[in-house]
Amino acid sequence: MRQHGHCRKRTNHSSGSVWEPIIGYSRAVKVRAFIYVSGTTGTGPDGKVAQGLEAQTRQAIRNIEKALRSLGAGLENVVRTRMYLTNIGEWEKAARAHGEFFRQIKPATALVEVSKLISPDMLVEIEADAVVG
Repeated sequence: MRQHGHCRKRTNHSSGSVWEPIIGYSRAVKVRAFIYVSGTTGTGPDGKVAQGLEAQTRQAIRNIEKALRSLGAGLENVVRTRMYLTNIGEWEKAARAHGEFFRQIKPATALVEVSKLISPDMLVEIEADAVVG
């Protein structure tokens, strides 16, 4: 985590991804009560992408939860998610996994089809916004 002098209420969280320094982004950024989590894939702690859309969606949400926890929040603080799928025809698999975590929280959301993600193995990428306090 790093705070920037120009914005004393800003904290950046890094997941340690090799892509962060190359692209120049943080896994999550907290500014006052708001947390913005970057597009997150279903890559596990072992660096391997989970198999299948439903499993990738679950892993992506676990990765989002880990980033939120590092900044003093949790899934219960999520107010919006955006799910980018490479095959919208399988949306029900992503929706089912999303519902396992968010059925009671009910954030605003979007399901959008994209032509591809950074790796052909990746089937979903999820962004999340949260509010704390």
